[in-house]
Amino acid sequence: MLPPLGCCGSGDDSGRGSWRRHQERKLRMLQFWRDGVERQLAAVNASISTLERQMERDAGTAGG
Repeated sequence: MLPPLGCCGSGDDSGRGSWRRHQERKLRMLQFWRDGVERQLAAVNASISTLERQMERDAGTAGG
Protein backbone atom coordinates (compact mmCIF):
# COMPACT_ATOMS: atom_id res chain seq x y z
CA MET A 1 0.00 0.00 0.00
CA LEU A 2 1.31 3.45 -0.89
CA PRO A 3 1.65 6.22 1.71
CA PRO A 4 -0.57 9.33 1.40
CA LEU A 5 0.69 12.14 -0.82
CA GLY A 6 3.25 14.33 0.90
CA CYS A 7 3.62 12.17 4.00
CA CYS A 8 7.27 11.36 3.48
CA GLY A 9 8.82 14.78 2.99
CA SER A 10 12.12 15.98 4.36
CA GLY A 11 12.92 15.02 7.93
CA ASP A 12 13.12 18.59 9.27
CA ASP A 13 9.41 19.30 8.72
CA SER A 14 7.10 19.29 11.68
CA GLY A 15 4.23 16.85 11.46
CA ARG A 16 1.73 19.69 11.45
CA GLY A 17 3.39 21.52 8.53
CA SER A 18 3.55 18.33 6.52
CA TRP A 19 -0.10 17.60 7.23
CA ARG A 20 -1.04 21.16 6.23
CA ARG A 21 0.78 20.77 2.90
CA HIS A 22 -0.95 17.45 2.36
CA GLN A 23 -4.35 19.06 2.95
CA GLU A 24 -3.55 21.97 0.62
CA ARG A 25 -2.44 19.55 -2.08
CA LYS A 26 -5.58 17.49 -1.65
CA LEU A 27 -7.70 20.66 -1.85
CA ARG A 28 -6.02 21.70 -5.11
CA MET A 29 -6.58 18.22 -6.53
CA LEU A 30 -10.27 18.23 -5.58
CA GLN A 31 -10.72 21.73 -7.02
CA PHE A 32 -9.09 20.57 -10.25
CA TRP A 33 -11.49 17.60 -10.43
CA ARG A 34 -14.45 19.88 -9.69
CA ASP A 35 -13.43 22.26 -12.48
CA GLY A 36 -13.31 19.35 -14.92
CA VAL A 37 -16.70 18.08 -13.82
CA GLU A 38 -18.15 21.59 -14.15
CA ARG A 39 -16.81 21.82 -17.72
CA GLN A 40 -18.38 18.47 -18.55
CA LEU A 41 -21.68 19.51 -16.99
CA ALA A 42 -21.68 22.75 -18.99
CA ALA A 43 -21.09 20.76 -22.17
CA VAL A 44 -23.94 18.35 -21.35
CA ASN A 45 -26.28 21.25 -20.54
CA ALA A 46 -25.40 22.95 -23.82
CA SER A 47 -26.06 19.73 -25.73
CA ILE A 48 -29.41 19.25 -24.02
CA SER A 49 -30.41 22.84 -24.75
CA THR A 50 -29.41 22.53 -28.40
CA LEU A 51 -31.30 19.28 -28.81
CA GLU A 52 -34.41 20.72 -27.15
CA ARG A 53 -34.33 23.73 -29.50
CA GLN A 54 -33.94 21.45 -32.51
CA MET A 55 -36.85 19.29 -31.37
CA GLU A 56 -39.06 22.35 -30.86
CA ARG A 57 -38.09 23.68 -34.27
CA ASP A 58 -38.76 20.33 -35.93
CA ALA A 59 -42.12 19.99 -34.18
CA GLY A 60 -43.08 23.47 -35.38
CA THR A 61 -42.20 22.79 -39.02
CA ALA A 62 -43.78 19.33 -39.06
CA GLY A 63 -47.16 20.70 -38.02
CA GLY A 64 -47.58 22.91 -40.82
